[in-house]
Amino acid sequence: MKLWGGRFTGRRDPFFEKFSESFSLDQRFILYDLRVNLACVKELGRLGVFKPAETRRLARGLEAIRRSIEGNPRWAQGQSSEDVHTWVEAQLERRIGPLAGKLRTGRSRNDLVATEARLYVKDAIKDLERALADVLEALLGLARRQARVVMPGYTHLQPAQPILFAHYALAYFQMFWRDAGRLKDCRERADELPMGAGALAGTGYRLNRERLARALGFARAASNSLDVTSDRDFVAELLFACSLIMVHLSRWAEDLIIYSSPGFGFVELADAYTTGSSLMPQKKNPDALELIRGRAATVLGRLTGVLALVKGLPLAYDRDLQEDKGALFSSVDTTREALTIASRVAETLHIYPERMKAATDQGFLTATDLADELVRRGVPFAEAHEQVGKLVRFCASHERTFADLGAAEAQRFIPSWDAKLHHVAVSPEDAVRRRNVFGGTAPQQVARQIALAQSALGKMKKRIAGRT
Repeated sequence: MKLWGGRFTGRRDPFFEKFSESFSLDQRFILYDLRVNLACVKELGRLGVFKPAETRRLARGLEAIRRSIEGNPRWAQGQSSEDVHTWVEAQLERRIGPLAGKLRTGRSRNDLVATEARLYVKDAIKDLERALADVLEALLGLARRQARVVMPGYTHLQPAQPILFAHYALAYFQMFWRDAGRLKDCRERADELPMGAGALAGTGYRLNRERLARALGFARAASNSLDVTSDRDFVAELLFACSLIMVHLSRWAEDLIIYSSPGFGFVELADAYTTGSSLMPQKKNPDALELIRGRAATVLGRLTGVLALVKGLPLAYDRDLQEDKGALFSSVDTTREALTIASRVAETLHIYPERMKAATDQGFLTATDLADELVRRGVPFAEAHEQVGKLVRFCASHERTFADLGAAEAQRFIPSWDAKLHHVAVSPEDAVRRRNVFGGTAPQQVARQIALAQSALGKMKKRIAGRT
């Protein structure tokens, strides 16, 4: 069965038929296709385009197909068609006869697939938001449980300054919180109805598109038929949001891979999210994190592919757009799965506070605090920086820490060295407490950050739960 066969004669090339089919992918739109078709049938019935009896038969036929699909998760096994729209019409004809030929009155596959893709994107975003909320909750849980643990903070992967582990966890909370905002924005832009746009110029029937939009759960009807039938900005936007989520997950995964290695030993992954070596019995490999890191590259590649797909297309619809589905479905699936694994890894992550604390004693993490204390005594910062830098160089060349220094040794580089400066040098906890500015790593500020994050996450969960 073809929806366009009248213009053509002769035998179709089976290889081209296989090459051009999209049913293997767009079968995921089946319930959306039935839902949109049903709404359009009812709207055309209101307009008198269909007689009441025809409207009822068409609606009952579509509902029967829907019940059959919902009762059989493997409904597509052994089925074939050019696309899901063709399959639905063929199934409808089997149930109600030639009347099924009226199904596509006033519409095109162009506005139909655009509508279904937007419905899918809206639902996919809701699922991604739920998975993202679980990651945010897991990070908050880590921050609350380890609120006073001090660890080294790094720049250039070199020891920099002491921070609270909770501050570290909340840094990733902020990354994923921005991702949540991007998903919300993407959903709002996708929330407009293409149906009624026809192939490109608008339908010849006086559909009430605002009423149709409400029936299908859209916020509004698209205002330009030529644009909306070929617009895939919402697909590219969602793929960008997924790509950035995966980039953030990949950065987090890389951190934990490093921190779980014996050279650091700050954290340990649960056995449930690691694997071993077929050769080396001692190995415990962070495979869950490595797979997240690897799949970030795949999602990023899908985004690049979609942008390349649409960059040179003339208005309006072109068959190239069939290729957006594979990228869309796989990216959403991968991102949702990666978020689920990430939340479970975070919930079961074992922290070693004593190892983090021990690491803060290395690397001269309080050097900036020493310079700041000298500034408080009237020494220009440039001079203070120079004095402390020379002291660090001496310690490093003699394999010493600040704690190993005698007063006389320290005074060779910092003439005003005294007991207070010694205390500043050997107390990373005090260094953390000094960062008592909004957004800083001081315990008081981190507690404030946790409270704000918890409140924001609660509102996000309530919004997701309340959305239909």
